[in-house]
Amino acid sequence: MVVLLLVLVIVRLPWAGDLGMHAATVQRLRHDLVDPGNPLVDADTPSPYYSPWMLVLGCVARVSGLSVFVVLRLGALAGLALLLSGVWRYVRTLSGHRAAPALAVLSLLFLWGTALFNWSGFYGLNSLALTVSYPSVLALGLAFHFWAWLGRAVRGDGHGDGGGYGRGDGGGYGRGDGGHGDAGWGVWLGLGALWAVILLCHQFAGVVATLGALATVVAARPGRVVWIRLGGGLALGLVVLLLWPYYDFFALFGAGADLESVHRPLYEDLVGRYWLVLLGVVALGVRWWRDRWDPLVLFFVLGVVVVTVGGVSGHWSWGRALPAALIPAQVAVAVEVGEAGRRGARAGWACVLGVALAVGAWTQVGTLGYVVKTRDLPEAVAEKYRRPWAGYYWMTPWVKYGDVVMAREGRPARQIPAYGAYTVAPGYPDFFLAGEGRRAAAVRSYFAQGTSGPEREEILREYGVRWVVDKGAAGKRGVGLREVTRGPEGQVLYAVVR
Repeated sequence: MVVLLLVLVIVRLPWAGDLGMHAATVQRLRHDLVDPGNPLVDADTPSPYYSPWMLVLGCVARVSGLSVFVVLRLGALAGLALLLSGVWRYVRTLSGHRAAPALAVLSLLFLWGTALFNWSGFYGLNSLALTVSYPSVLALGLAFHFWAWLGRAVRGDGHGDGGGYGRGDGGGYGRGDGGHGDAGWGVWLGLGALWAVILLCHQFAGVVATLGALATVVAARPGRVVWIRLGGGLALGLVVLLLWPYYDFFALFGAGADLESVHRPLYEDLVGRYWLVLLGVVALGVRWWRDRWDPLVLFFVLGVVVVTVGGVSGHWSWGRALPAALIPAQVAVAVEVGEAGRRGARAGWACVLGVALAVGAWTQVGTLGYVVKTRDLPEAVAEKYRRPWAGYYWMTPWVKYGDVVMAREGRPARQIPAYGAYTVAPGYPDFFLAGEGRRAAAVRSYFAQGTSGPEREEILREYGVRWVVDKGAAGKRGVGLREVTRGPEGQVLYAVVR
């Protein structure tokens, strides 16, 4: 039922967050695969939005002639399929219990907290419903496949998904044959290339994938042959990152300062957002007691260390590594239901997990509002529903591809480029855009009450603005503008009269 709900959400494709920026990326690639330019503003710059996955979707849009939003729906289906299949494969390397993969999916979706939280790369049901078409979902799905593939390679379990870290005779978690298995160079080079693709598709999901991979390798304690081949795969991955033509991946290491303020909210209300995950932390403690080298425990510790260091040092963007602490805890409790030694212990874990999942599901029950009309929902459920954004489809009869629109920062700048237009300032910090601060200042100056008519005209002329969008008559203010149409929430579209 949960999978069906997500599929129906994809049909609706509720608009929130960064959907417009990803749609704009597909728009640019659809028109020019070689030199698409900045996806958000009229400037010839590289962009980390031009990932391998966006390139695939751009090619689909270009060849098929389908609209960008149809292509994003197709991409969402592919991302969801990769995520679900990846979780299944990864959990099967940790447990042979038949119910473990399904319980892991439910834990990943519902075992969060009672304060609703939505963010790209965070996969609670409500957050996933709003971001399922984002590259972060596909990248996370690839990460689960990556961990499953890597786990079998370092242990030499090249055949099948079961029996990974299965319980040994001493109650611990065995390592196969010690890491001197039959995984050849082709497997390791493929793993290196996949690692690079994940990093290119979504850098923050790539960090999570890297931490999970490190935990997997360390837990297996492989031999010298595996380390050599692992080094070869890592080298190939670095080459792929270096040669990616659409942006300089390694230049992003200098982008942290531009992103810190955006990510400060990730460290707020941690208890309210994640307290149900404490059940998974208890499960990790049980696993650690059985095996000090348990891969989920190591994964969790690495994630906690990165997030904690980010919080202490003020590097708030490091909070995007939170899934590296959440995933192992959520998976651990799902696995423990089947792996607990005694029947009574298994029943106890199942009951507690069931209650926690019910609490988490109720917290996110408003997700139903994306596929069921609110008037048809029970009042208690409808109250938890949050309406998605309206969009700027109403502008498209007048605003054409490549036109520049003067719009306020925030939501308008994140949405308008989805339809092919540009805004003066980008809707998200852009490390590669020289003069980004000047553009943002120009937008604020244009809409400021004390700005004179000639100053506004100069701003419009400098950036080649053809249209202005604002609420009511606030955007007009003595400048030569002509009202063209009105949209939702009091928005007005003005044409620049020259």
